[in-house]
Amino acid sequence: MDQTYHGQHFARRVDGLAGETTSVWDIHMRAVADQAAGRDVIVMSVGDPDFATPAPIVESAVAALKAGDTHYTAIIGRDRLRRAIAEEFARKSSRLAGPENVVVTAGAQNALFSASLCLLSPGDEVLVFDPMYVTYEATLKVSGATIVRVPSDPATGFRPDIAALEAAVTERTRAIFFANPNNPTGIVFSPEEVAGIARIATENDLWVVSDEVYAGLTFDADHCHIGALEGMEQRSVTVSSVSKSHAMTGWRCGWLIAPQELVGHVHNLALCMNYGLPGFIQEAGATAMTEALGEADRMQEIYRRRRDIVVAELGKSDLIDVVVPEAGMFLIADIRKTGLDAPTFVAELYREKAVSVLDATAFGASLAGFVRISFAASEAELTEASRRIVAFAEGRAGA
Repeated sequence: MDQTYHGQHFARRVDGLAGETTSVWDIHMRAVADQAAGRDVIVMSVGDPDFATPAPIVESAVAALKAGDTHYTAIIGRDRLRRAIAEEFARKSSRLAGPENVVVTAGAQNALFSASLCLLSPGDEVLVFDPMYVTYEATLKVSGATIVRVPSDPATGFRPDIAALEAAVTERTRAIFFANPNNPTGIVFSPEEVAGIARIATENDLWVVSDEVYAGLTFDADHCHIGALEGMEQRSVTVSSVSKSHAMTGWRCGWLIAPQELVGHVHNLALCMNYGLPGFIQEAGATAMTEALGEADRMQEIYRRRRDIVVAELGKSDLIDVVVPEAGMFLIADIRKTGLDAPTFVAELYREKAVSVLDATAFGASLAGFVRISFAASEAELTEASRRIVAFAEGRAGA
């Protein structure tokens, strides 16, 4: 039955758009508001880089605006940017791809949403590894498909369970969606794990959508592109953006790389959804993908140092067990030894120490008793915040 509010009827899908885990952001929103009001708050609950977009990228956008770049653009993106994306993908994956395989989108989230609507239908099943990024739930459910979660075992460090993935395939399975590197765990899938997913997809004629937003921010493991493996070219969709690699979260410049037929369908969807990305943003994106590629390497080293600081500081408490991330700007920590569940830990930590972290249960049931901590802040802030977290944990355990 359609939802009715004050005499108005809404589509059945509106309830699914919010997902079941949006309340996880309540403490984060409060922290952001308190920080804006001048309170001594440290925000470790979101992956928004704390430094500005590199100057050459900003300058290219400003120059484009001053030159009058304020008109409609090609629906699937300008050729310069699409060519740069294809060339970078080919360089890193050794798989040939051209601009005809690329659609520029309003961030990676828009690319995931587009893939969901163009690949999934009501009655289909889509396999995901648990834990998964918070927005995947609503992004996939809006298509009408059923999400089938494949749990990852904390005892393995949340490695993807390839045998469980294969066992979850049914005649209704249509696709596999996953993030590699993973958010929130920071795990980078091994070549053997990626090959296992590819084998399952090939043998069962499934689509694979790989969210690779953090592929440029790996620390201890090399990233393997599933779309580059034999037999995957016509069944894989690679999603990425410059948001994290170039500190451009607010620019909303992402893309998907896919077979040409799917590119055509995403073009039609974009035609009626956002009608193309602003030209000056695409110019900034093209600069990021050509002249500013070194910025991603610089940021990778910054995040590596930050990770090491947080891991070292939290490691001073026997009550906090950290899963050391191999990529990205987050880590997950098991806080069950404190005697608190995750929602209570998050709420009380903020009330007593003014540090906001995220209840990781929002990413999946396998993370019950864990919190997600972002290290997208200055080294001084991360040191102080980590010490506050340790002091809170030790104090609660003592009590």
